[in-house]
Amino acid sequence: MSETSKTVKGDESPKTEPVATTEPAEAPTTVAPADDPTAAPVTVVDPRLLVREEGFKGYLTEFKRRVRGGELGSLPVVIGLIIIWTIFQVKNSLFLSADNLSNISYFLAATGMLAIGLVFVLLLGEIDLSVGSVSGLASTVFAVFVVNHGMNQWLALILTIITGIGIGALHGWFFAKIGVPAFVVTLAGFLGWNGLMLWLLGDSGTINIPADSGPVHILGQSSFFMDQAIIGAYLLAGLGVVLSAVGQFNEQRRRRAAGVPFRPTSEIVVRVVLLAVASFVAAAVLNNASGVSNALVIFLASLVIVDFVLRRTTYGRKVFAVGGGIEAARRAGISVPMVRITVFAISGGFAAIGGMFFAGQTASATLNAGGGNTLMLAIAAAVIGGTSLFGGRGTVWSALLGMLVIQSIQTGLDLLNMNTSIQYMITGGVLLGAVVIDSVSRKSQKAAGRG
Repeated sequence: MSETSKTVKGDESPKTEPVATTEPAEAPTTVAPADDPTAAPVTVVDPRLLVREEGFKGYLTEFKRRVRGGELGSLPVVIGLIIIWTIFQVKNSLFLSADNLSNISYFLAATGMLAIGLVFVLLLGEIDLSVGSVSGLASTVFAVFVVNHGMNQWLALILTIITGIGIGALHGWFFAKIGVPAFVVTLAGFLGWNGLMLWLLGDSGTINIPADSGPVHILGQSSFFMDQAIIGAYLLAGLGVVLSAVGQFNEQRRRRAAGVPFRPTSEIVVRVVLLAVASFVAAAVLNNASGVSNALVIFLASLVIVDFVLRRTTYGRKVFAVGGGIEAARRAGISVPMVRITVFAISGGFAAIGGMFFAGQTASATLNAGGGNTLMLAIAAAVIGGTSLFGGRGTVWSALLGMLVIQSIQTGLDLLNMNTSIQYMITGGVLLGAVVIDSVSRKSQKAAGRG
């Protein structure tokens, strides 16, 4: 594509100068200069196309522009994760061993499921303080159904998830319809549902769940994808790469047909190759341990599905719209109460699923389920991973990135035999750093005219 040009009056020969626009069009368009409607039209080119024409240099320039403008994305957490892994590996050579990485990948899934639900709430600029208690109550409800009433485990699982969704919807209704602040509603839920869990557990405080079959068996520590077959990990990696390639090429086709900017084939190929390298290396590492756990597979599948919902559906766009500006969303015809209620329902549903992950780890429902620092770690994971506390910006993949950071810190400190208090202080510092970066990023975007 040739460089954009326009004729300058008073000169014998045409001069060229780039003209930028934010209009999303693939091909050049023409517009009349605002100061002289009678002048010849000026050719306008989308700046993203000019960037891609410059090859690697163009992408590097665009990357620098985005960083200066505060659009950091996942860059800070990726750099932080590299630093954390490097430090712990230097301190203890077992940190990056296959067995330790397998433990990290398994134990991050339970709290990660809570973080997925919290991402939806945070996108609205709100908070849900009840997810820890809801997850503990869910494991207890499941145990009561199965052990005390002899219910089929899969039916009990469905009813447990519905219970979590119903609890979340109730919180959302008080928030959206009555006007009670989400902080207060969910804080009341945190206390109330925890009390209900203690009442259901009774004096023993523990209900052991049969782990020889059903969902608890699938999520158990000794249960791995494809029954520990080596091919299972590589099959999962290959499936992820294929789905990514198909999705990106399909998006390219749709955008090309619509006449809007699209990623060139070379860029897609590079992205797919990098994903393939990362996926198969991870599969090889986990195969050197016990393989890929079922919990991790379900967690990753949930991330893919939820990411599709947020980025590719009308509902997802409504969530971002409400988080970006309530009044603007209302004027656009979006039912703000509906979005708020469903978002909290989703949060409750994922909290219930996370509770089942916790039950799978211990094959029981206990007083400690969903307690301790579970809530704080779930919130920290979403925020550390890049979801903004101010709403309107984030991705569900932040749940994975944030949990990798938190679980790496926990496991690394355990290897170094350091006190839990140190873990809390380090995690708190990382969380504060993530929020500071988010705040500075938002100010930079406003200064650059993109806030």
